[in-house]
Amino acid sequence: MAFNRLVDRKFDKANPRTAKRHLPTGEISILSAWALCALSGAGLVVMSYLLNPVCFYLSPVAIVMICFYSLTKRFTDFTHIFLGIALALAPIGAWLAVKGEFVLWPRADTALLPILLAAAVVFWLIGFDIIYALQDYDFDRTHGLHSLVVRWGPKNALMAAFLSHIVMWGLLVAFGLLAGFRLAYFPGLIIILICLLVEHWLARRRDLKWINVAFFRLNALISMVFLAVTVAEIVFPHFNFGR
Repeated sequence: MAFNRLVDRKFDKANPRTAKRHLPTGEISILSAWALCALSGAGLVVMSYLLNPVCFYLSPVAIVMICFYSLTKRFTDFTHIFLGIALALAPIGAWLAVKGEFVLWPRADTALLPILLAAAVVFWLIGFDIIYALQDYDFDRTHGLHSLVVRWGPKNALMAAFLSHIVMWGLLVAFGLLAGFRLAYFPGLIIILICLLVEHWLARRRDLKWINVAFFRLNALISMVFLAVTVAEIVFPHFNFGR
């Protein structure tokens, strides 16, 4: 986030929606922001070293991927996909932190679990980042910044976001089936589906207040529901009849 704010600070200053952020107003100095960015990156590398060699060797890859996303809006309309890929490293990184490796044989089905979650994250991010980009449609279009909202227009981009979230939900269903989840997980998925539908209903109003509700609150609720039902399935496996 520090790197994102640093490389976008000139655009943020020119955009009325973001002009009051810390860097454009001078509330935080450029040097302080770079220091935060460097310390955070170094902290990731050090903590990865304490986990296992695989995480340590891959930690620079994660940093490069996450920072590279911040530059993509300058040259590609598919910036949302790059953000999705960057954040999709989280479930794969968590898996490697615990397991230390991917074992594709003889339990290929188990190794697919973090891959399914990573794919779900990609499509989830594509969907809600398109919704977030609606706020800056006019600004981005006049300042040469790229997004699918600018390329396709708000209406078509919202349809792409909706389809992306449907794919994301399908991947979560596949994840639950492969993991053997049942009693808690699938009712939770119904709640997540309802949240996604409400999110898109709000986003179509294209009002800044309702976009923020759709982007922040509903996605936070989706995260918490997914966490709760997944933990419930793991902590109380005896409720999964037939497992």
